[in-house]
Amino acid sequence: MKSLFIGEILPEEYPLMEEIMYESVHQPDLANPYPKDMIYLPQVRIYWDNWGEEKDDYCVIAKVDDKFAGAVWVRVFRGEIKGFGYIDENTPELAIALFKEYRNMGVGTLLMRKMINLLKRKSFCQVSLSITKGNPAIRLYERLGFEIVNENEDDYTMLLKLV
Repeated sequence: MKSLFIGEILPEEYPLMEEIMYESVHQPDLANPYPKDMIYLPQVRIYWDNWGEEKDDYCVIAKVDDKFAGAVWVRVFRGEIKGFGYIDENTPELAIALFKEYRNMGVGTLLMRKMINLLKRKSFCQVSLSITKGNPAIRLYERLGFEIVNENEDDYTMLLKLV
């Protein structure tokens, strides 16, 4: 890795949200991955569609050697459809994705720290996320201070207090 850039997404980069959404979905069975068009299901589409139109849409992207490597983003869900890690209408829900070739290099940790600091500057009290049980990224979230606050058969809801 020659150069690493981590910074807030620019409006002309908003189309990257659709591109990265599929990568954020944990694939428990790599031999039978979810179809790529699953990002258009209403309960998934809410995470990326019409990016930048909501006042609490924040995204930090990573570029490695000038190539888009991944992103971490938050959105506050106030509509009829809620996110999988929904807590309340004041808590942003986080999603993160890195393309495979950029995983396990520390980029995800740097993205998460940048987003956590951004949310603190924006005076949010907490941030949530949903993670599929068995997803190894849970170790990253726990290292950053996220705690499991709810679970169902397949997923955990995790919460990080920011104050």
